[in-house]
Amino acid sequence: MKTQKEHWQKKSYQKVNLETKLLVVDQILTGHISNNQASKKYDVPRTTISYWLRKYSTLVQQNTGMSKNDEIKKLKERIEELEFQKDFQQDIIADMELITGVDMSKKSLPKTLAKEIEKKKKDRLKENGSTDVLGLVNKPSTKGSKTNKNKN
Repeated sequence: MKTQKEHWQKKSYQKVNLETKLLVVDQILTGHISNNQASKKYDVPRTTISYWLRKYSTLVQQNTGMSKNDEIKKLKERIEELEFQKDFQQDIIADMELITGVDMSKKSLPKTLAKEIEKKKKDRLKENGSTDVLGLVNKPSTKGSKTNKNKN
């Protein structure tokens, strides 16, 4: 048992300039180091680093030149582009399946995509008529029916 009381002294840290703070925040946000690693490396308490993250993370984002709204807008545009590509590819697959008569999508694609392609094939058949054995589209002709009526 100790007879004397030990006095705990608060650890003192040296002041850190703004450039170092921003460097630490940037390294943590990009995943180069963790809060604990930064605390040990720069001799700064973890709570102080957490404070810096809250305070300066928006400043670091502004320095990269892209706000959250701009990033969201860019991502939405990318989604639209990818949706267009997906639809185009599905149209090609549906056409090839109609021409060849082979269900490629059922064998090689996930069920959800195969169902979408099957729906596109059905829509194509409704629009264009039926397909013959060679896979050529037989469009319903209005000329043939008029000439038959005139002959009778």
